[in-house]
Amino acid sequence: MKLRALLLCCLLSSGLAEAREWVVHPGDGLEKAVAAAKNGDTVKVERGHFITHLVIDKPLTLKGIDRPTLDGELRGDVIRIKSPNVTVEGFIVRNSGANLTAQNAGIYIEPGSHGAVIRGNVINYTLFGLWIEKADNVEISGNNITGMRDLASPQRGNGIQLYNCRGAKILDNQISFTRDGIYVDVSDHALFRGNRLHHLRYGTHYMNSNNNVWENNETYLNRGGLALMEVRNQIVRNNRAWGNSDHGIMLRTIQDSIIENNVVARNGRGFFIYDAEYNTLRGNQVVANRVGVHLWAGSIHNQVEGNDLIDNHEQIKYVSTRDDTWGEKQGNYWSNYVGWDRDGDGIGDVPYEANDVVDQLTWKYPAAKLLLNSPAVQTLRLVARQFPLLRATSVVDPHPHMRPFNSHWSDWLETPRH
Repeated sequence: MKLRALLLCCLLSSGLAEAREWVVHPGDGLEKAVAAAKNGDTVKVERGHFITHLVIDKPLTLKGIDRPTLDGELRGDVIRIKSPNVTVEGFIVRNSGANLTAQNAGIYIEPGSHGAVIRGNVINYTLFGLWIEKADNVEISGNNITGMRDLASPQRGNGIQLYNCRGAKILDNQISFTRDGIYVDVSDHALFRGNRLHHLRYGTHYMNSNNNVWENNETYLNRGGLALMEVRNQIVRNNRAWGNSDHGIMLRTIQDSIIENNVVARNGRGFFIYDAEYNTLRGNQVVANRVGVHLWAGSIHNQVEGNDLIDNHEQIKYVSTRDDTWGEKQGNYWSNYVGWDRDGDGIGDVPYEANDVVDQLTWKYPAAKLLLNSPAVQTLRLVARQFPLLRATSVVDPHPHMRPFNSHWSDWLETPRH
């Protein structure tokens, strides 16, 4: 066995202590090196192909040099972490088993393995990319995770499965062809930032988790983008959800949260808002979706200000027995608003109403849009306001803006290029 140990010294507050660096060459025994290492040691693995089901049961750093491959040969987990303060960096991790009951994973982080760092790895053809359970303050960053794309979606695992964890940082990962990209349950005080999630069922499938931040993520070409359910105290900002067949961002049973400066474009539904109360939605761009916002199930007491709703086939699909007022302070921009601004202050002189009789007419007969500025259509709107029998309950904006808040909204009319 060609294991070389290099002695490193570090000065600790309690005195001089030793930490060792082990170098594993192709053909060496990786498991033996890990077994021989002591707490705090670093095991460096040179480029090569290693068949392994590696168990790490002590605090150490496992670091790949020039991207060595750890191969599970389609059985079990490739790496299983059973200790706090373990770092795994710079590997290709591939070919886990495919047993959903056993939760086979590229990297399985067991309960109590707090402070794990999984950074800069390529994890491919694994059932679950990472399974993380009851481990606090983990960092999962800069990994590229691809699932078993030849399996049907229900037979796959998730890219990152996070259960009953606190303080996680999920940063700058790219995830594709798993079931859901990031699946989160009962995990609080986490940061999800800079992830790219595509060709999945849901980019995120997320519930029962509070006080988290979702920012600068991109979810595209999935069934659903961000699905945030049964949560409170979320900050959801600067995310981009486009080209998803169902929804861009789902807000279901969510309270006391801020949803700001997101782009939802060319989805089936831009926002799907269900049973959402006491939230703030501001500065979002809702562009070219089949339905801009689907709003129902008692979604009330929300502050909705400064948003652009542009070129959606149906701006609002609203299901309720009474009107809901948006834009009480600042107003929103509605591309199908046909009111006027006689005083030139940039605010429409008459409120915007979604789901009025003219909207219904143009949805059913798109050619009627050619007549939107005609006196006949203006008269029809005025008559509908005067006779409640012609009027459906609606989202009402008393201060509709005459111009979009964001001047770059048209960038989202076409498919982004990566």
